[in-house]
Parts: sequence; C-alpha cells; structure tokens
Amino acid sequence: MDDKRDWLRKLPSVDRLLSHKRVQNLIKDYSHRLVVEAIRAELESARRGILAKQKLDISESAVLDRVIYGLGMSFQASLRPVINATGVIIHTNLGRAPLSKAAQAAMIAVAGAYNTLEYDLEEGERGSRLVHAAKLLRALTGAEDAIVLNNNAAALILILSGLASGREVIISRGQLVEIGGGFRIPAIMQESGATLVEVGTTNRTRIEDFEAVVNEQTAMLLRVHASNFRQLGFVEQPSLRQLAACARQRGVLAVDDLGSGTLIDTREFGLAYEPTIQDSVSAGFDLICFSGDKLLGGPQAGIIVGKAELIARLKRHPLARAMRVDKLTYAALIATLQHYLGDVAMQQVPIWRMIARPLKEIGTTAERWAAQIGGKVVDGRSTVGGGSLPGTDLPTRLLAIPAAFPARFVAGLRQADPPVIARVAKSDVLLDPRTVLPEQEADLLRVLSGLAVDEDR
Repeated sequence: MDDKRDWLRKLPSVDRLLSHKRVQNLIKDYSHRLVVEAIRAELESARRGILAKQKLDISESAVLDRVIYGLGMSFQASLRPVINATGVIIHTNLGRAPLSKAAQAAMIAVAGAYNTLEYDLEEGERGSRLVHAAKLLRALTGAEDAIVLNNNAAALILILSGLASGREVIISRGQLVEIGGGFRIPAIMQESGATLVEVGTTNRTRIEDFEAVVNEQTAMLLRVHASNFRQLGFVEQPSLRQLAACARQRGVLAVDDLGSGTLIDTREFGLAYEPTIQDSVSAGFDLICFSGDKLLGGPQAGIIVGKAELIARLKRHPLARAMRVDKLTYAALIATLQHYLGDVAMQQVPIWRMIARPLKEIGTTAERWAAQIGGKVVDGRSTVGGGSLPGTDLPTRLLAIPAAFPARFVAGLRQADPPVIARVAKSDVLLDPRTVLPEQEADLLRVLSGLAVDEDR
C-alpha cells in the first residue's frame, strides 16, 4: 500500500503541468479549458493504473507526451487523405474519383478570391450560377442544355418532382434497384409524388410491356442503370432507341438515369459496354442524368442534360435551389470537362489514367516495391467500383506481403500517416499499384517499410 501511495504522490499536479512550456504551446492550439480537461483525464488514468499495479512512466515528460498524443487523436480531422491500394478505382468509401491537378487548382483559385458565381461580367449585374458548365456539357454531349445539382439522386428527384408529380412513371421491374445506403428507386418515386408503374419481369422486359400500359396519366418512361449488380443469362431489356421511340410515339417523356455516366467508350479497355451519355442523347432521350464523381472523374455532382425546354422548367422548380452546387464544385467540374474537350482526359483525369494504365507498367511498379519492401508480385484483378461496370474488372499485378497477423498489419496501415487502405487474402496483405497516385508512392513505401520492420520483430 505504501508503494502505491509513494507513486501517487509522485504524480505531477495539474498546476505544475500547466506551467510547462510545452503546455503553453498546446493552449494556443486547443484552448486552456481543453488542455486542463486533457491533463486531468490523463492524471486520473494514471491513478487508476497505479492502483491496478500497472507499470507506468509518470514523469512530467511522459505524462505530457500522453496528453499531447491524446489531444491530437481527439481533434484530428476525421476527413483525411488516404492512399488507396485496394485496386478499386472509384472507391465510394474513399471519396470516389480523385480530382485532376487542374481541377484542384481551379478549386483553390475560386476559393481564395471573390468570383463570378452569380455575376455577369459583360452586363455588370447579377447573373445565374446555373450557366456555369452548361456550354461545355452541351458541346461534349450534344444535348440542348444542362443543369448541375449536388448528386445524381437529387437529379432524379428533381426530374420526377418537376415533370411527373401526380402522374405515372413506367419502369422495368428489372431496374427497380437499390443503391448504396439503402437508397431505393421506388422510395425516390414515392417522395417525388410520382406513381410507379412496373412492367415486365425481373429478368425480361420488352418494349411491348411499356406500350401496353401507356395512358393519359403517363408522364414518362424511365430507364435506370443497374448500378451495383449485373443480370446474366436469360435476360432482356428494350434498347435505348426502342424506349425513346416508344415515348416519342406515345407523347410522353423518355428519361435515362445513367447512374455513373461516361463520355468515353469503356470497350476500348476490354471492359463491358457502358452506354455513354452521347449514346443516350443520340437515341432520343428527352433527359439524361448521371454522376459527376464516377466515370466522369470529377467532383460530386448530379448532372442533367437534355431538351432545353425541359431543363428550363427544372431550373425554375423550387427544389433546384435546394439542390444547387457551390463555387468549388463548379470550378472542379469545369476543369474536368475541359480535359474531355481538349481530348486529354486519358492523361489528366486520374480514374481514366488508372483504367488505361498498361499492365506491364503496373507490374514494373509492383516489382520495384517488392525489391524495396519484400514480398512477392502476383496476378490480380482491379475493379472500376462506384456502381460502374458491375461484374467487370481489369487484370493487374499485386504486391503480396506475407504477414503473421494480417489483420493487425492492415490495421497498422490504417493508423499510419497517411493511412493506407489495403486488402487481405489468406495470410497475405495485397497492394495494387493501379490505384496508388504517383505522388503518394514515396509515403506508401515509407509506411510499408516501418510496418515490415515491426512485423519481422
């Protein structure tokens, strides 16, 4: 008992710790109140440890080290850059598409100064933010006009609310999808005030199924991208042109929810066919909506392109203001679209650079990592991810690091600075060079070197 009392008496007081020079610097960063609370909490933890006969370093320096570490962990930003070594190119949990250097620079430029978000320089008076990016979208897709919203779910809700509320919307049963977070197409329709009319069966829907139920209450025929699953075998859906022609003949709207949305033909890279935005426009759809941060490779956004008269109606809808995007989104989106206009998307947009990266180059990178870190290079598969091109993937080369405790190894990677996200297969930790940005490679190797040394011990 006396030994415990001696140790308790040796604990530095709150006042003594507060007078330390290191603590004065902490107070500047975190405030006096938070530092006092952290010191008291650490001293209380030390007291409990002493009473439990734990071996603790209770010197002022050690206590302050723990206080500083605790404050850093408590108030560290939860939104942080990470190194994606999973091989999932559009990783929804990791922020989807990383932006190009030009998009990053464009965001910084408008963030650090006043800008023309709602100002017309030519007229010298208030303008509309809705004009930004529209000219580029018209040029790239062939559509008459465009509007940008905060995500593709918002785009679909605005279309349904603005053009189909109180009326019927016909959709194939095979397209009643649920996307991430339990977001279901039927629920979206219900919230918009539109009435869902299902046709066909889960696996087979023909154009005749649509034709049979169109009536005076029908507002539109809706096609929805399957997003995160793929049907195989005995399946059928009307073609884009069949659906658009049916709508035109019956005097209703044809709307295509592309989900991901691409301006580039994915078949060029050995991937499955993904209808491009231009395909839907040329097929005759009145409106097409898609995401900005998936296969487009830009910021989070929901983009609607199509007939000018319909876009104008959507712009006037009250929900359009609630769903609008800010200056940073416009800046990044415009810069991304300019890559496509200049025909340099393959070189400048990170996700397309990853998709197009030659297998030989990936293998060379993996071999270089193995020479420095250890492990072996094995064949693997990269996936596009983000609900794009479900069921298709790309060949890759992986660095496989054998680990006695793989779960502990990848946990260590996640706790590193910067955090590294990897995969585990049996007793190997797998890292895919395809999704590691070139500027992050040095940090990745530094983190891996440190963990590999610990694992050897």
